[in-house]
Amino acid sequence: MGRHTGPVCRLCRREGLKLFLKGTRCDSPKCAVERREGVPGMHQFRRSKPSEYSVRLREKQKVKRFYGVFERQFRKYFDLAGRRPGNTGDALMSLLERRLDNVVTRLGFATSRPQARQIVTHGHITVNGRKLDIPSYLVRPGDVVAIKDREHSKKLASNALQQEGMPPVPDWLDRTNTDPAEGRVSRLPAQQDISLPVTPQLIVELLSR
Repeated sequence: MGRHTGPVCRLCRREGLKLFLKGTRCDSPKCAVERREGVPGMHQFRRSKPSEYSVRLREKQKVKRFYGVFERQFRKYFDLAGRRPGNTGDALMSLLERRLDNVVTRLGFATSRPQARQIVTHGHITVNGRKLDIPSYLVRPGDVVAIKDREHSKKLASNALQQEGMPPVPDWLDRTNTDPAEGRVSRLPAQQDISLPVTPQLIVELLSR
């Protein structure tokens, strides 16, 4: 069978950087990027200099895979960001960060965004005291995101919170040690809160053509 790392980690290997799609595994020696020697590919050939279009496209694909959104949905976020005042690229990244599945991951209630989406769609999350099963819901300052007060839901969050190597909660979120666990959106995320190494302006240039 060979040393396959799974389709998700192969995305990291292909992109040549960590997309953190498998949670804490990306911070371990098992990460496909850490295990790779030399350039990507079976035959280790040297790639020619990428075109400007391919560089911009790669940035867009990187963001789509990181947040787990499809092309049509990504375009909607871009159109929404374009109607916001200020920098369109920063507004786009802020919108993606505000997705409920991303917030659940950032709060440590799930070890990855795919797991967070499953937790949300299965009804384990409440927002402001009401069950919300829409992963794409955009949180707002003042929203309280909590684990549903039932045994199975609390166990799922507890298992994630006890994982070693989980990244710290970002400054725009506050997590409280309550039972069940909950977090509060203190402000809108800014560019410095984005952990993904990406250049949003390249995406704007690509989609504005």
